[in-house]
Amino acid sequence: MAVALAAASRGLRGLMLRRLLAPTQPGLTCSCRPLSSPAQDEASRAAPVEAPGHSYQSLRVTSGPGHILHVQINRPEKRNAMNKAFWSEMVECFNKISEDADCRTVVISGEGKMFTSGIDLMDMAPVLLQPQGDDAARRSWYLRKIISRYQETFSVIEKCPKPVIAAIHGGCIGAGVDLITACDIRYCAQDAFFQVKEVDIGLAADVGTLQRLPRVIGSQSLVNELAFTARRMMADEALSSGLVSRVFPDKEATLDAAFTLAAEISSKSPLAVQGTKVNLVYARDHPVAAGLEFAHNWNMSMLQTDDVLKSVQAAMEKKDLKSVTFSKL
Repeated sequence: MAVALAAASRGLRGLMLRRLLAPTQPGLTCSCRPLSSPAQDEASRAAPVEAPGHSYQSLRVTSGPGHILHVQINRPEKRNAMNKAFWSEMVECFNKISEDADCRTVVISGEGKMFTSGIDLMDMAPVLLQPQGDDAARRSWYLRKIISRYQETFSVIEKCPKPVIAAIHGGCIGAGVDLITACDIRYCAQDAFFQVKEVDIGLAADVGTLQRLPRVIGSQSLVNELAFTARRMMADEALSSGLVSRVFPDKEATLDAAFTLAAEISSKSPLAVQGTKVNLVYARDHPVAAGLEFAHNWNMSMLQTDDVLKSVQAAMEKKDLKSVTFSKL
């Protein structure tokens, strides 16, 4: 029986591939339609539901339709300043999301009037300015461990295989820039502004901005200007420089667009989407030859998924990919 089923599966796969590669007949086209308007409306109308297993002091995590999780920085009374709890809770949150088979896409935003004002200096000062240790070397070793742990707070976003969309409004200051540069896609509202603020408090940014921002916007001169002066970059400049890919009139429109995009991404094969993110991050940090080597090692196993057949069949039958049921990952 097993042999017969395997043979049947190979036969179906061969038939599908032959049909896909056959010359297209006149009048016959293959297309995948974008997310429909009803699906967009559903994504924006659905009431948020608290995500099980996510209970935090500084974050709120809710579940949306279509395998989407919404992570909000949730300290509006403190302008979403990042306190001690935030730095550990982000790691816990995204490690859980990485293992969540129901989640396919993440939207991250800020509750209240702004995305984030950056580090909560009042809460963090004892940790950073009064390091433990009997001498300079031991205090340095302590700070090294602290900084390494804080760097992981945003690196964990890159390590998460699920695409992460930042929806930014109001101020995105200091460590907020570290956060969003670790995200995969950035949308912002017209009132958004961005500041690499660290020089104004007497230190060099050390949790990701100076490493990721040059790769994101592609202009070392502009990065240097922003980092040396701590000046504000407004939404239009952020768009023209490539820091964000789209600008919207206000916070609500930005979130609506982010969730519509998340729903579209979530409708596709999770193997394909998450494999794409893993390969993109690897390619960014390695030469082209190494990226190609990584890609063929990756796909020699991932191409054997039934998701390929399901996607091809949907395209041939002119069906929306939202109608295809992909297994959890």
